[in-house]
Amino acid sequence: MEWLETSTENCPVQLTLDVVGEKWTLLILRDACNGVRRFDEFRRHIGLSEAVLSDRLRKLTAAGILRAVPYQEPGSRARNEYRVTRKGWDLWPVLVALKQWGETHTGTGPEPVLDLRHTECGAPVRVTVGCEHGHTSLAPTEVTARPGPAARPAS
Repeated sequence: MEWLETSTENCPVQLTLDVVGEKWTLLILRDACNGVRRFDEFRRHIGLSEAVLSDRLRKLTAAGILRAVPYQEPGSRARNEYRVTRKGWDLWPVLVALKQWGETHTGTGPEPVLDLRHTECGAPVRVTVGCEHGHTSLAPTEVTARPGPAARPAS
């Protein structure tokens, strides 16, 4: 079976985009990964409407990517902070890859907007593609793509 003969109904890329593919969603996750926790901080930093932010936070929480943690300032009503879950942190390499691509291809300049460095040695962090045997920085020409065991025929 060839790729064009397979159904895309269970494609992991498509299913992931169903969860995080709406405008603003990855920017909310980016900010949450960088320590933003509160509704007003997200709204102010990203610059989106309260309605859109509420909707995206609700969806990210329902998907298990963020979790709401109640807090209450003295004299104020109870509110939620949003924390990244393990499932959410599993998307962090995707954010780093998007950052890396953007720095290379969008003309943001030679200096990074967000400087990610390995805490132990101080070297810049990069996302690379590797195999389970330890070969890293694989180019697309070094990878063979074919339908896997979960592929279904297109109808």
